[in-house]
Amino acid sequence: MLIIDVVPAVWLPIFIFLARILDVSIGTLRIMFVSKGLRGKATILGFIEVLIWIIVVAQIFQNLDNWLNYIAYAGGFATGTFIGMYIEEQMKMGIQIFRIIVNQESELSEKLKEANFRITEVDGMGKYGPVKVIFSVAKRKRWQELSTIINQYAPNAFYSVEDVKHVTQMDEEAQPQKMDLITKMLKLKKGI
Repeated sequence: MLIIDVVPAVWLPIFIFLARILDVSIGTLRIMFVSKGLRGKATILGFIEVLIWIIVVAQIFQNLDNWLNYIAYAGGFATGTFIGMYIEEQMKMGIQIFRIIVNQESELSEKLKEANFRITEVDGMGKYGPVKVIFSVAKRKRWQELSTIINQYAPNAFYSVEDVKHVTQMDEEAQPQKMDLITKMLKLKKGI
C-alpha cells in the first residue's frame, strides 16, 4: 500500500501539485548538474525525479475523471520550473566567463585587478572607435561583485556572461595550501 492510497480524493490535486513542484524543481537542478559535469549528483536527482513523476502519473491515471488533477499537474509543473530556477540561481554554482567591452580610457581593468579578478585585455575596434575587450573567468558567486564594479567604473560598458564547464585552474586552486605541523613533519619523514 502506497502512502498516496491513504490520501483522501479531495486532497489528491494538492498532492499532485506539490509533488510536481518537487520533481520539476529537482529536474531543473539535475539539468544544472549535468551541464556542469557532476554525474553523481545528477544521477541521484534523476532517480528521485522519475520516481516522484511515476507516482504522480499513476495517481492521475487512477483518477481520470477528476479534472482538478490535470490543473494541479500543469500548475505544479509551472511552479516547479520557477522554483527550480530560483534555487539554481541562489546556489551560484559553477564558473562563468565575463566579456566586457569598454572604451580605451576606462579604468575598469585596474579596478577589477584591485578586486582580485584575473583579467585578459585585448585591443579592439568598435563602431565608434578603439575599445578594450576584457575577459575574466570567475566563480559564479562573484557575479554581483563584478557587476557592481562595472556599473561604478564603466556604466556604458557592454558585457556578456556565459557558463563555463571546465577550466584548467582557478585562483583559489593556485594558492599554496597551508600545512599544519603534523603534515609538515610527515612530509619530512617521508622525504617528500
